[in-house]
Amino acid sequence: MENSTAAKRSPSRRKEGITQITVSGYKSISQEQSIEVRPLTILAGANSSGKSSIMQPLLLLKQTLESGYDAGALLLNGPHLRFTSAEQMLPRVGRGGSVDTFYVGVRLGPDNALTVYFSRQPNKGFEIQQMVHISKNDKTTLRLGMTHDEIVANLAPQVRDFHQVISREEKTEPEWKVVRDRCFLALETYSKGRRIGGSYLASIFAGAIGAVMHLPGLRGNPERTYPVTAVGPTFPGTFEKYVASVVVQWQAERTEGKLEKLGRDLKRLGLTWKVTAQPINDTQVELQVGRLTHAARGGAHDLVSIADVGFGVSQTLPVLVALNAAKPGQLVYLEQPEIHLHPNAQFGMAQVLADAASRGVRVVVETHSSLLLLGVQSLVAEGVIPPNLVKLHWFKRRDDGTTEVKSADLDEAGSFGDWPEDFAHVALEAESRYLDAAEARQRKN
Repeated sequence: MENSTAAKRSPSRRKEGITQITVSGYKSISQEQSIEVRPLTILAGANSSGKSSIMQPLLLLKQTLESGYDAGALLLNGPHLRFTSAEQMLPRVGRGGSVDTFYVGVRLGPDNALTVYFSRQPNKGFEIQQMVHISKNDKTTLRLGMTHDEIVANLAPQVRDFHQVISREEKTEPEWKVVRDRCFLALETYSKGRRIGGSYLASIFAGAIGAVMHLPGLRGNPERTYPVTAVGPTFPGTFEKYVASVVVQWQAERTEGKLEKLGRDLKRLGLTWKVTAQPINDTQVELQVGRLTHAARGGAHDLVSIADVGFGVSQTLPVLVALNAAKPGQLVYLEQPEIHLHPNAQFGMAQVLADAASRGVRVVVETHSSLLLLGVQSLVAEGVIPPNLVKLHWFKRRDDGTTEVKSADLDEAGSFGDWPEDFAHVALEAESRYLDAAEARQRKN
């Protein structure tokens, strides 16, 4: 049983990737919705349909775990999400009212699940109402203020066994207490008023959540220089800040051909063929990219600042670096990876995502690109990526404003079932509207 913060949050303890996320009572997700997380998971749907809302509670946990101070049960204003009141996160009901609780559940592998329930407190943000841990057939429920007898009655067998070992060693009946540890609950054991041990049931979940790599849709403007940062295995905050330093490390260590793979990805998308990172001093790094989209005589020296090329390069480079830096089982959450990309590059982005998924990375993509989705379908049909590695989730707002999630699998031909709304249908309607208008204009003339 771990006692130190470093041990219980170490990513090396993470054995399983995140395989499911469940949310209820958050923004438009007023009723429980779950998404299965496969190596390539696509979130699609209209604007404000709830795509981000299914992922944001996970990011709230991440920024709470990463905070340099104890902000309470949830850090509302952080690097991933910025709220000024708890009410902004909760569903609206009736005439402007809102509910007071929400919960988020995370599953690791098939048999290990944790759900944390939060309740709003006036002028205090949130507190943890209860935490439920399920492992195979065992279930442990913890709440602040539980008595020793209530705790023991709720413990899973392996934790009760630990309690018995402590009892024999101390030659007395130790006392269990439930304490809050950031956004989770933990157990502490006392004997004669002295703390003698503890059990952090959420340790493996804290490791997996802390390892999440997040790239928001707004990835900042290209800069002349970037700050020097530490590099992995975890990346607190949003990932774009680490890109320059990751490239520096790849250059220095020639890590598993990652720099070469990055160049191939950039070339595939038609952006450039080379990227380098030049340390300026102890605090700044300059990113340079090839001026052309392909190698040419003398091209290795034909480099310019990333601030002097198209916006698509600076917005896409963090996506490619994150996907190549991620380890198997690690979750990478990408908001609109297709932003500022030419349609051909949007289609090509599917191959980059598939490469990462094939390595075992768990890529969650929030997208509005029909071409990216079509690219994934094509790769499945071509046998490049097995269909069982892909999961599609479509988000839709009901008439009352609440979110509903429909999920689909791809078959071996890359087709999916009864999709609530097809991106291609919108494109066909737009094309039909144009052709009808052009034909009408010609007849009129």
